[in-house]
Amino acid sequence: MNVSLTPKLQKFVHAKVENGRYNSASEVVREALRLFEEYDKTRTAQLLEFNHELGQRLASLDRGETVDGSEAHARLQRRSQRQRRS
Repeated sequence: MNVSLTPKLQKFVHAKVENGRYNSASEVVREALRLFEEYDKTRTAQLLEFNHELGQRLASLDRGETVDGSEAHARLQRRSQRQRRS
């Protein structure tokens, strides 16, 4: 398999080999692909969870279950503030 890299990526790979962290460009590329695979699996799981949650919320709306807009907005603001503090 041949892979073409941009000059910027070639420099990046070369620098990783030069600083001794990797023995070859192939090692750098394999590590990058392993990390990409991990990211892809995580992202897929997040999307599945999101779609499941969305389905549940749409079903609750279909059943006529609603939330007061002011209360929902206040909850989102509190959650946002907690996340900023963490």
